Formats: sequence, C-alpha cells, structure tokens
Amino acid sequence: MEEKKVERYKEPKGAKPWIIAAIIIVLFFILEDQIFVVTNENEYTVVKQFGKIKYIVDEPGLSTKIPFIQSTDKIKKEILLYDIPASDVISSDKKSMIMDCYVLYRISDPLAFAKSLNNSISNAEYRLDTVVYNAVKTVVSSMTQEEVIEGRKNGLAQKITENIGNSLDKYGLTLVSIEEKLLDLPDDNKGAVYDRMISERQKIAATYTATGEKDSNIIKNETNKEVDVMLAEAEAKAATIIGEGEGEYMRILSEAYGDESRKEFYKFIISLEAMEGSLKNEDNVVILDKNSSLGEMFSR
Repeated sequence: MEEKKVERYKEPKGAKPWIIAAIIIVLFFILEDQIFVVTNENEYTVVKQFGKIKYIVDEPGLSTKIPFIQSTDKIKKEILLYDIPASDVISSDKKSMIMDCYVLYRISDPLAFAKSLNNSISNAEYRLDTVVYNAVKTVVSSMTQEEVIEGRKNGLAQKITENIGNSLDKYGLTLVSIEEKLLDLPDDNKGAVYDRMISERQKIAATYTATGEKDSNIIKNETNKEVDVMLAEAEAKAATIIGEGEGEYMRILSEAYGDESRKEFYKFIISLEAMEGSLKNEDNVVILDKNSSLGEMFSR
C-alpha cells in the first residue's frame, strides 16, 4: 500500500498578530470599566480597595483604578433638597403648633459622608430630620406662640439655622437654608388665637392713633403760636413803617410850606381838597366868600 501523505494546514503568514490584536481589543472593552473611572462635574468618586476607602476623586475628568481589586462609588456634589415631614411643636406658652419645612443641603466633605453615613442619601436625610426637628423644637419652645407667628417674617428660619450651627459637619453635610412650607395652628384653637391677635392689633392701632392725634395737636398749637408771633411782628413793623411814612409826609409838607414861593399854591390845593371832601354828597352846598382865594377864582 502506498502511504498517503497528509498535508498539514499551514497558517497564513501575518495572521497571528491580528489575532493578538483582536484579543487585546476584546480584553480592553471587558476591562474598560475595571480600569478607567469617569468623574463628572456634579459628583465625587469614592475609590475603595477591599471595601475600605482608598481615596476620593473630587475633580472632574478621567482617572484609573486597579481592576478587580478597587471599586468605585459616586457621591452627588450639587445642592440637594429634603422635604422634612410636618411635626408638632410647643411654644413657651404651652401652645401647640404645626411646622412643615424643607432644607437645602450639600455634601461638602465626601470622606466624612462616606465614613459616617455609609455613602447613603437615606442615612443623610434621617440625620437631617433629627437635627432640624430638634433645632425647631428648641427655638419654638423659647418663644411664645405670637412671637413664632410674627417670626415667620422676622428671621425664624435664621434662628433655627443658627441653632443647628455646625452639628452636621461630622456627617460631611453643609446646610444651605431652611425654608418654611407651613406654620399653622391646630384647627381646635386657630380661631381663638386669631381673634386674640386681631384684638391686640386693634389696641396697638388705637394707641398709635391717640399718640398721633396728641402730636398733631402739639404741632398745631406750636404753629398757631408761631403764626401769632409773626403776625404781631408784622403789624408792629407795618405800624413803624406807617409812622415813618407819616413823619416823612409831614416833613415834606413842612418844607413845602416853608418855601414862600410855593406856600400860596399848597394852601390853594389844600382848600380844593377840603372842598372836594365836603361835596361828596350831591345835596351839599358850599358857600364861598367872594373875597376868599377860592371865591375870587370862581368869580373870574
């Protein structure tokens, strides 16, 4: 028998590098999530090794980690909102009130947040609920019910924020603000409280009105006195001016009558004025001596 020759399959030249490259590419895509870490602008990346925090990436960009050994968690960096459930609080005058608010906060220390709250938003909200409620209870219990109601526009939220202080720092949280949604009275005593507040406001308004009328009368009296003084001074000044004018008038007449060349003329003028005054009524009659200066003038 002839021995059959078996030809072996010869691998084409240049095929091996392509296979290696393909394997590398496949491995790259498989290991991509295990090697590269993408951190966005609105987040922190917590890198853990065997369950313990190794380091935190707080700058946006691309970084790397050891595959299969290190893992990552994300922590939000933006401002977060938590709606706190409504709760009953009691004022210093033992009046019950209902307070409903929400808080704005952010995670300012991701390491403290991850260690103390296990990187859990639910745990953070639980702490916020406890801390804010205690602060609200403390502030409201130091104020009367009326002061609490008035404080809605006069810094009640600010007082609560000040009471919280830096108690959230150990959890890596920073309180941005507290906003009130509802501050109300229980239905059973709401009407009585509002009636009492209205009555008190009316008393205050009446006090302001009485004070205003008193001040108004004082101002009017002072003004009238000033007017009387000014009128008296004006009348005195007018009398002085009139007296000075009459004196000047008499001086001018004296000078006129002292001049012999004008004396007869002024006497004549005065006589005419006197006659004019006596003839104001239509029934008056003037009888003149023909030898008088006027008689001689009219007889010509």
